[in-house]
Amino acid sequence: MLDPVRQSAAIPCRGGRVCLVTSRNGKRWVFPKGMIDPGHSASEAALIEAWEEAGLAGTLDAEALGTYVYEKYGADHLVLVYRMRVNESRDDWPERELRQREWVTIDDALERIEEPGLKEILIHNRSRMGALD
Repeated sequence: MLDPVRQSAAIPCRGGRVCLVTSRNGKRWVFPKGMIDPGHSASEAALIEAWEEAGLAGTLDAEALGTYVYEKYGADHLVLVYRMRVNESRDDWPERELRQREWVTIDDALERIEEPGLKEILIHNRSRMGALD
């Protein structure tokens, strides 16, 4: 059995809302997520993805909210998910032409997200998402 591909994700939070972005193909709503590149920690990777995919900067909790696994390209991907306190949102960012960004309520996010493991993390940590203000 191959080791899973390691990724990390940020759940950007501000004003009791979370920020979703569209997937690269524009068909799904997701949180910023991507590979953990060599030399980066999981938390550093989550901050990089939040900037590249959503134009957001901020700080992460020290501990991940949880993990989930999904399958893509015949390989398991293990994702560490962090809560991000957003303190800066830019109108121009690296993937602005590829993605839409939208601030939504937790309930709206739960309706839009398709990944069961990610939904479970969001439900389990719902009370913490609005606790940043």
